Amino acid sequence: MKLRLSVIAACLPLICAATATAADSRDQFMATLQGMCGARFEGALTYAIDPKNPYVGQVMSTEIICTGKDVRLPVLVGEDRSRTWIFTRTSAGLDLRHDHRHTDGTPETVTMYGGLANDTGSALSQSFLADAITFKLFPGSETNVWTTSFSADGTVLTYHLDRHAKPRIEFVMQRLAR
Repeated sequence: MKLRLSVIAACLPLICAATATAADSRDQFMATLQGMCGARFEGALTYAIDPKNPYVGQVMSTEIICTGKDVRLPVLVGEDRSRTWIFTRTSAGLDLRHDHRHTDGTPETVTMYGGLANDTGSALSQSFLADAITFKLFPGSETNVWTTSFSADGTVLTYHLDRHAKPRIEFVMQRLAR
C-alpha cells in the first residue's frame, strides 16, 4: 500500500503539470489576436447568399484593437462604421459578440449577438456557435456558426458565417503593411 501511495504521490505532480500546460486553442487564438494588436486589414465581401447584399462591391477594413479585457475589430464597410467584432476570454470560454451601433453611438436593436467558440479550433481559427441571446434577437439563427481565421503567416483574415450548415456570407481581408 505504501509503495502504491508513493508511486501516486510521485506521479501526481507530472499529471498536474501536464494538465496545467496543456494548451487550450481558445487561449492560443486570443494570443494570436493580441500578437497582432494594431494590425490593419483591408478586403471585401467574397460571398453572400443574397447577391443584392449592400456590402457587395464595398471596401472592408478593420484594425485589431487590444484592450485590457478583450480584443475588438471595428469593421468598416465603405462609410458604414456601425459594426465591431468583440472577442473576450471568459470563464465559460472564448466569446464573440457583434456590437452594432447607430451613427450616434447608441446600440441598434439587434446587437451583442454571438456565442462561444466550440472545442475544435486552433491558434489560427475559431468557430463560434450562436447562443440563446442570439436566438432571441433573431429567430432562425439557432444554427449560426461564425468562423474567424488567419492564414498561417497572419496576412489574411477570413470571417465566415454558416446557417443551417450552408454558407451565408464571407469576408476576406489582407493585412496592410505598417
